[in-house]
Amino acid sequence: MNIVFGNRNSVEEVEEGDKLQPKFDEKGLIPAITVDMSSKEILMHGYMNKEALKLSIETKNAHYWSRSRQSIWKKGEKSGLQQKIKKIRIDDDQDCIIIFVELEGLKASCHVGYKSCFYRELKSINSKFSDKLVFIEKEKVFDPEEVYGDTPNPTKL
Repeated sequence: MNIVFGNRNSVEEVEEGDKLQPKFDEKGLIPAITVDMSSKEILMHGYMNKEALKLSIETKNAHYWSRSRQSIWKKGEKSGLQQKIKKIRIDDDQDCIIIFVELEGLKASCHVGYKSCFYRELKSINSKFSDKLVFIEKEKVFDPEEVYGDTPNPTKL
C-alpha cells in the first residue's frame, strides 16, 4: 500500500473530512502518544515524521523519529520491545496522533526498564502538587544494561 497524505485545503475538510491530512510542525514532526491496547495505559510519547508515520501505517509496527539520533527507529528493533499497532487515532486538527498497541517481547516500552515511560507522578500534599516525584511503577520489567549494552542513552541533558 502506498500511503499518500491529503493536502490541507480547508478547515472543514481537516476537521470533518475523511482524508488523513496530518499537520507536521516546522521540524517536520507530529507528536505521537502510545497507549497499551488492553490496559489503556499511556506507554510513551514520541514524534513521527512523514516517513515514520507512513511506515507505521503500512507495517503496523510503531516507527518513530528519534530527535537525539536524528533518524527513524522501529520500536523494538534492538531491544525487542516491539509495539504492534492495533488502532490509530488523530485529533480534530490532525496535529497529534494516538496509537494503540500490543506489546511484544518484554511487554515494556520504556528504555529505563519500566513498562511505561510515565512511571512517576508529582506528589500531592494537602491537595496541592509539589515538585517531588513519586514512583508509581515499583519494579522494572527488565535491566536496561542487559538489553541495550553500550548503546548510547537517548536521554539528553
